[in-house]
Amino acid sequence: MTRTDVPAQPGEPGGPQGLRKTPASPPPPPPLLPTPPGASEATRLLCAGTYLDDSFRNAVIDELYVHEQRFAAPSLGIDAARVLAHALRARRLELGWAAAILGVWIMAIPLSFGLALLYLLPVLLMALGRAVRRAPVPPWVARTLAFGLRWYGRLGLTVLWLSLLVTACGGTIGIMGTGWPLTALLPDGMGGLTSDSSGLGNDVALVGTVAVLGLWVAVLLPLMLALLVALQRGQFARALARELSRERFPDVMSDPAERAEGYRFQRLRERVRIEQHGPLVMYRAADPFCGAGQAYRTWSLSVELNPRTDRTPEPLDNSAILARIVPLVEALRVPSPHGSPEVAAAVRDRLRALEIDECVYLPAEGLPNRAAAPYAPEAFEAHRRDAVEEGGETRRHFLRIRVGGWNEGIVTTVFVRVHTQGGMLMMEVAPHVLWPLRQLFQDADRLAHQYRHHHHFGKAVWAVTRTPRSAGDAALTLVRGLVSAWRLATAGHGAALPEGPGAAVRELGSFGDSSLFQDMDVARYLKTVQQRVAAGVTTALREAGYQTDEFERRVVHVAEGGVYVESAQGAVGIGDHNTITQQGPTGQGPTGQDSAEKGSGQRGNG
Repeated sequence: MTRTDVPAQPGEPGGPQGLRKTPASPPPPPPLLPTPPGASEATRLLCAGTYLDDSFRNAVIDELYVHEQRFAAPSLGIDAARVLAHALRARRLELGWAAAILGVWIMAIPLSFGLALLYLLPVLLMALGRAVRRAPVPPWVARTLAFGLRWYGRLGLTVLWLSLLVTACGGTIGIMGTGWPLTALLPDGMGGLTSDSSGLGNDVALVGTVAVLGLWVAVLLPLMLALLVALQRGQFARALARELSRERFPDVMSDPAERAEGYRFQRLRERVRIEQHGPLVMYRAADPFCGAGQAYRTWSLSVELNPRTDRTPEPLDNSAILARIVPLVEALRVPSPHGSPEVAAAVRDRLRALEIDECVYLPAEGLPNRAAAPYAPEAFEAHRRDAVEEGGETRRHFLRIRVGGWNEGIVTTVFVRVHTQGGMLMMEVAPHVLWPLRQLFQDADRLAHQYRHHHHFGKAVWAVTRTPRSAGDAALTLVRGLVSAWRLATAGHGAALPEGPGAAVRELGSFGDSSLFQDMDVARYLKTVQQRVAAGVTTALREAGYQTDEFERRVVHVAEGGVYVESAQGAVGIGDHNTITQQGPTGQGPTGQDSAEKGSGQRGNG
């Protein structure tokens, strides 16, 4: 962070009248209008993620639907209520497909006279192969055993199905006779089906009678399951092509997930939308900035308010300092002169859509219920007016400055808090960054497009390879659904005392890995905003008749992540990459220290 030369201010020789710079001619273009959170690209990809990742979907439902006593975390750049709507819809669809798959199995067993049960052994062998791969054994042993079990199950399953098919067609199964090389690989229970027809005896006497129907049921069972698996995958592809497409997603009213019935969902959806974007934040003491992302070089600074000798100092309160910060930060929305209004209006820098507001953080503990939170405009204004000057520990006032870059894929937020007490100025700056969404979510459109435009043979192979595990996945899905319903009915969260948010939807969908371009943008946003914040504080001190040299000297080093150590004779500022010394002839040791950094300071690609 470099020193900012603040332009001449009101009350100084040659200073302009007013808070902002005199506009040049022609007037600057208006700021870019931010995309509504419910229509943002990040919201769309998070909604798509509920169909792709069941762990993410379950986490969203657990936080916003099951734990209804928890306040919703601030949703910066997204609409968590819309993500919840699609999470519930995706779970309903998944439960429906799981019930259909298990229903086919249940009906096939009696209709096939038990022949469908023969498929279970190779399916279990393939499942065991997947489990062995993760076993705590030497890697080469795990790979070898997993390979053998998987391919033994695959060959057994293939031979079994071909045997049933040939038998159902009235063949003699000559290619599956006792002399066929792969016969020895089959489990013992399948041996009877690989014999020649002359030796089948009573075991295959069912062929030619009503058991022919059972044979065909057993033959068609894998094909029916593969069809259901393909249709289930196609459901996600169709959702990405319709309600989750870039063209239709901004139309919230046409979204089928938003039209879902159910009093509980509608009540919680409206509650989330009230809480997630309001200036009042109900927080949990263990994680007050939940929803803002990862702390990034948090720092604080305190300086003495030393009056200038050329004038009498004026009273300086926190509101006066914030009043000088706001216009300087707002000026970042204005592009530099480019020769014509058209060229200036074409500037796409995300700082043009910078958002700035005041927010108050209140602890969730102590409220009788969630609806008792003071979200009404009059109640918030009372809290804001009191909190800005009191400097309390639990109720805190912040100036919140947000820049949503990369279609809200990178969200940079700077929280600023200033307080004057005992002739000193205390300043807290808490930058936070929401890193990109999971790569799987970012690839949702690509995956859906690839599936929709893939040829039928490729779709069939994809479905067949995933059919053996479909029964196990369906059973686990139904069990998880029953557990969730049981918790919802018995946990009593609706009658529990209110809590702060336990998780944020946007953070649940973040991966934490970023590109070099994104890291460069985050650094630029943070340095630019912090520089203007420091300039605003400097201006407020100067206008009120206080010295600014000490503040300017300290903020340059501390904001860069260094530690400023002051002694009686001078000061030493230690930065990330250099050492800056300013001291007198004799150093007597440190007498004070400002905090500098908390959280991640250095980031590469993740």
